[in-house]
Amino acid sequence: MTNEQQAPVVWEPSDNMLRNSYMGRYRRWLQDQGHGSFEDYHDLHAWSVRDLDTFWRTVWDYCGLQCDTPSDRVLGKRSMPGAEWFPGMRVNFAANLLRSAEGEHAQSDAIVAYCETRPVLRRTYRQLREDVGALEAFLTTKGVAIGDRVAGVVTNGYEAMVGMLAATSLGAIWSSASPDFGVGAILDRFSQIEPAALIVVNGYGYGGKVFDRREDFAGLIAGLNSLRCVVSVQQLPETSAIEGDLVTPWEQALSEGAGQAPSFTSLPPDHPVYILYSSGTTGKPKCIVHGAAGLLVNHAKELMLHGDVGPGDRFLYFTTCGWMMWNWQASALLTGATVLTVDGSPGYPDLNSLWQLCADEKVTHYGTSARFLAGCRKAELVPKDTFDLTPLRVLFSTGSPLLPEDYDWVYRQATPDVLLGSIAGGTDICGCFVGCTPLLPVRRGEIQCRLLGVDAVAYDEDGHALEGGRGELVCRQPLPSMPVSFWDDPDGARYRSAYFETFPGVWAHGDFIRFTENGGAVIYGRSDATLNPGGVRIGTAEIYRQVETEAAVRDSLVVGRQIEGDVEVVLLVVPAQGEDLGEELIKRLKGRIREGASPRHVPRHILAVPDIPYTRSGKKVEMAVARLINGDKRSDNRDALANPEALDAIRDRLAKAKLLPE
Repeated sequence: MTNEQQAPVVWEPSDNMLRNSYMGRYRRWLQDQGHGSFEDYHDLHAWSVRDLDTFWRTVWDYCGLQCDTPSDRVLGKRSMPGAEWFPGMRVNFAANLLRSAEGEHAQSDAIVAYCETRPVLRRTYRQLREDVGALEAFLTTKGVAIGDRVAGVVTNGYEAMVGMLAATSLGAIWSSASPDFGVGAILDRFSQIEPAALIVVNGYGYGGKVFDRREDFAGLIAGLNSLRCVVSVQQLPETSAIEGDLVTPWEQALSEGAGQAPSFTSLPPDHPVYILYSSGTTGKPKCIVHGAAGLLVNHAKELMLHGDVGPGDRFLYFTTCGWMMWNWQASALLTGATVLTVDGSPGYPDLNSLWQLCADEKVTHYGTSARFLAGCRKAELVPKDTFDLTPLRVLFSTGSPLLPEDYDWVYRQATPDVLLGSIAGGTDICGCFVGCTPLLPVRRGEIQCRLLGVDAVAYDEDGHALEGGRGELVCRQPLPSMPVSFWDDPDGARYRSAYFETFPGVWAHGDFIRFTENGGAVIYGRSDATLNPGGVRIGTAEIYRQVETEAAVRDSLVVGRQIEGDVEVVLLVVPAQGEDLGEELIKRLKGRIREGASPRHVPRHILAVPDIPYTRSGKKVEMAVARLINGDKRSDNRDALANPEALDAIRDRLAKAKLLPE
């Protein structure tokens, strides 16, 4: 079967899910409210982009979002960039995430925090609200005010959630990084936004090892001249806390502010709540600013309607505080679900550990990376025979395209009855363009649908929408979670250049995509990393789909090498343990690529390397290798890489193969 043929159905929603999922009930509610009847999901989606204003108003109302002053319009200005959402509204982001702290859910667990270095921590919604009020009061005494930045170098755990909620309650802006980042990478981010406060751990645990970062983070504090206060978290209990004139221990900060309720300061709808960052592999990362109302309504739609998350559910997304999925995960609090956070290695003590945790905690929604699921398949795990995963309803996957073989593995070996929600979007919108729905079947190798309210299509190079063809993923109408700005970009020039230069007035996202006749989507990789052998555009994911299902291959990366006016495909392979890249394996890989993709996909060169470079958010760094092999002299920001030594080894291997420019 080629990628262009109709993919087989591997899962179908039950009648109960069709009727009683959040989206199923929303569809009936719309009819009761007089907005019309909708035959199926595609009919619902068509209405949602045809009448954006009504759609987003109904999402706000149906999901029960709260504001102090409502808006009489959903959209003021409609232009992109510059769309104006909910003009005149006054709202607080944290108030919505903590709305379950009052009423029947107040004593329900809000957060259950697992990590490698400390005991499991459980806190109810009421306890979470109390700690948020205490930390906000402490920050206020230190002079932190509306519009100031509160930065966190924190693990995915309880303190990160409290810090973000305290900051956004008082009207400050939250920005975080993971403690495994190098100090240079953190300074590249935080020095641009000049934080007034910093929450920082003394180290972290990963894979059974302990990493003491006290000395490094003392240097970080010294390098941030804007700081008025630092709150230190003893993530490593056996190691002393970070000390200094500005530093207050976490427990002391909460004690000093104890008894104070969160202020939930009422603010305009586009008041910034988060600053996120681009990967920064070619220089300082871009600082992407997201606003309150836009994130609230979009995350409510994605989590409640598309993800079917609500009170009583138990939601776990494996992430770090350096990835936008942390921010997405945090918004699950607004649904009234229990959020389970995990800090550490997903493979420690083995790949079964997170499946075990899902079973022990009766997780209903589990999110992970496509890379993790591929690792489980290659390790031949069979969670369905090992663990009771019957509470699990939705399994989210993101980070890279999910291989068709991994759909097979999930339904045959992991959890046969789950909705497998492959989702794709990005830091840029802190959300998704395409993803899952409880109202449609899952097809092998396909993302189910465009999300509601998302007018996404594939454009050809001339800006024409394609019917079934492969092209640039664009969004033709505004989304509420598009950034309100880039930091320190007063005239908006860098923002426009990032998304609106290719097709003026239309958001170009940078993914190479095809929308199928079923309304689903297949992503072939980043459009700036696509290959052009013989003038035919090829997505890198098309090659990964063939190579990374080979048991003898642990990982791979593919780039195009420009030569004599054409492009030849170069494939780098990390052999599995105990395997060698010999002539037999090379022949097998070429055969798989030829048969599964096309003769044009077959690499001219296949080389063994010890590792593949990744960003700290777990994405392959194709462009750094492409620059290397094509003689681009722009230097790469090594602090942005999780494993910069992999790039050095690749350079040596390419030089040995005489594939580097002279």
